[in-house]
Amino acid sequence: MAPKRKDAKAKATPATAPPSTGYSPSQLDAKATAIAKPLAVWVRLAFRLFCLVSVGLYLWPQLFPKKEQEAQLQQEDLELGGGYEPIELDAERRAAVLEAFKHSYGAYERDAFGFDDYHPISHKGSNMSPKGPVGYFVVDSLDSLLIMGLNDEYKRARDWVKDLSFDIDDKFHNFEITIRVLGGLLSAFSLSEDPIFLEKAIDLADRLLPVFDTPSGLPMSFINLHKREGILDQDNRNFVSVAEAGTLQLELKYLSEISGNPIYWQKAEKVIDIIREQPNKDGLVPIFMSPDTGSFVMSEIRLGSRADSYYEYLSKMYLQTNRTEAVYKEMHELAMGGIKQHLLKSSVIKNLMYTSELMPRRDRQTGQFALEDIPKQDHLVCFLAASLMLGVTDGTGPVPPDTSSFTDDQQDDFFAGKALLRTCVNTYVATKTGLAPEIVNFHTDALHAKKDGREWFINSRARAAPNTPIDARNILRPETVESLFVAYRITGDPVYRKWGWDIFQAFVKHCRLPEGGFASIYDVDEVPVRHEDRMETFWISETLKYLYLLFSEDTLVPLDKYVFNTEAHVLPIFTPTVKH
Repeated sequence: MAPKRKDAKAKATPATAPPSTGYSPSQLDAKATAIAKPLAVWVRLAFRLFCLVSVGLYLWPQLFPKKEQEAQLQQEDLELGGGYEPIELDAERRAAVLEAFKHSYGAYERDAFGFDDYHPISHKGSNMSPKGPVGYFVVDSLDSLLIMGLNDEYKRARDWVKDLSFDIDDKFHNFEITIRVLGGLLSAFSLSEDPIFLEKAIDLADRLLPVFDTPSGLPMSFINLHKREGILDQDNRNFVSVAEAGTLQLELKYLSEISGNPIYWQKAEKVIDIIREQPNKDGLVPIFMSPDTGSFVMSEIRLGSRADSYYEYLSKMYLQTNRTEAVYKEMHELAMGGIKQHLLKSSVIKNLMYTSELMPRRDRQTGQFALEDIPKQDHLVCFLAASLMLGVTDGTGPVPPDTSSFTDDQQDDFFAGKALLRTCVNTYVATKTGLAPEIVNFHTDALHAKKDGREWFINSRARAAPNTPIDARNILRPETVESLFVAYRITGDPVYRKWGWDIFQAFVKHCRLPEGGFASIYDVDEVPVRHEDRMETFWISETLKYLYLLFSEDTLVPLDKYVFNTEAHVLPIFTPTVKH
């Protein structure tokens, strides 16, 4: 018989009642709630603390780099002046630049020779006026053709210029026609000594002189070349920008020297006298002036559009006349001091140096105006690196320069120039194409910079969506390679050639068109790229010229013998002989 389980017939044990707590059920619920509330608070606090610690651990290496990261940043800083090599011809790389120039100019000559603008995708040209060309492209190219030894192309361009007429009944921008056409003619004359260029330059300059017929002597923005009448800029309340007024001097003063006519010099120098007499903010000035009163009007203070070349010309005016006019060096040094004091900033993670803008804003409560700092930098501002370094060395002296002989201000300027150039290069290498956008804004918050993956962003991208923002374009601008050329000539540091070569390769990869020419691109962060049907004249006159000179020996257009106007036209340094 199978044994029975021990509990098979066990009697059921009555359930034992829990010991009495003395609380009713409702009292027990209240007690539990009272315990749960502070517990929930502690849980939430613990969770928040966990999140805070996690974020801190994530950001700490970015905000305070570890030794390895610090070493990497220090190594990058060493590249800003740690090397030296004799400045000799780099034949292979210069030949590559020359091929790009031939590919560009050859396509223009094939499709649109004589036109002011070139559209390489549609293989067409266009003019600034429906009444005929004014020489923007051909004249802008003359000195590049001479410097690069393209004799056949130069002869065809010279013959075209011989028959060029400026007697055109239309409105032209005085600033643009001065720096491109007048500057191009003067540069071609200085390099070739061909009298046809001087003849054309005098004819053009005489047609431009009426822009100065204002109550103050400041120029108007436009000119009718046939009627010889200045025209105010109605789109900007009849004001003239400080760049339009202060970027005519190199051209007009050289013309006075070679023509013997002091009138051009007198008109140009009076403009600088007017600017110098106005109140300024440590050498910094608003971007607009009134031709009627000769005074500045309330407007932005910035180094980009409508201001850039005014600051660029301050040191170059001093250099052009063989350092005989100290007033321009004083104005340059004052302005550079104001830039360092008010506009130079550092990015939030890597301490990249950049320049900001000052925007006048009215306080709604007090009605008073104040200047708001805007962390925005145009590609145009990259000229400043060259201006700072050139202003310290005057383009003379040993290579590399003896920085121990610099004053404290010169040390600061030289360092700022190198640091700004590093930032400008960063706006190239940090994009998907390796090409810089037209305008960047810098992050002022480390979290945003880390999330974005770079120190800066394209501010207009969100506003333009779904369209491509204008700020994201690259239109083949020259300012960064200009500063790379100047920095290399001054220091002999091979890093500047390396950076220039990287930028050139990016242009070739993304902007070169197989059938001829190079084209602007719509978005530097979009690959494959979309091309805009335009090849700017400054691609020929500036960008490729500076790259060609970057890889040339230092005896080709030496900095102690020439200054470059803002369109990269080379003008000789001279000791003035014409009384003005």
